[in-house]
Amino acid sequence: MHSLIVTSHPLHQSLTNSVARQVAAGLIASDSVHTYEIADIATEGFDPRFTAVDIAAFNRQASLPDDVLAEQQRIERADALVLVFPIYWWSMPALLKGWIDRVFSNGWAYDDAGELVKKLTHLPVHIIGVGAAKNKTYINHGFADAMKTQIEHGIFDFCGAPVRSSTMLLLPDLGGPESVLEAAYHIGSTLFACEMAAEC
Repeated sequence: MHSLIVTSHPLHQSLTNSVARQVAAGLIASDSVHTYEIADIATEGFDPRFTAVDIAAFNRQASLPDDVLAEQQRIERADALVLVFPIYWWSMPALLKGWIDRVFSNGWAYDDAGELVKKLTHLPVHIIGVGAAKNKTYINHGFADAMKTQIEHGIFDFCGAPVRSSTMLLLPDLGGPESVLEAAYHIGSTLFACEMAAEC
């Protein structure tokens, strides 16, 4: 089983990118047949701007750009998609949102020519947000519900991709970076157990 782990942070040695590596380590430790690819889209220089070329492709007036096709091929090789990102302004970073805007294109992730066709029903998704506020803060201000609505329902349910787990790794609640990394390792070690059971 192969996982594509997409991470979005400008610093390679950030806690976010360390979380992605720990997810991968847990995955490999759980079963030697598991494989992974980490797509560090900040280091790779992915362009998140949705340009006139992307609009033309959306309207079926032009082919998808090569960089979008390359990302779609990465996803097509995967049995699971894992998104790892720092929580900025109660959401994902603009770079990751732009990756989704461009890569989850009309005709590939869904088909909206009249009646909606969800085309990613085969792709289980795991969402991991890394944050610096307490869970109580997120609950009091409605972030947990907002994340579910915006990301889980608004993006992945629209495309039919089942969200198998959605986790916020919050530094104040977990007690520090080491505990965050331990939690990330556990997520990786149970990644496909969750998929087989359709729950976490």
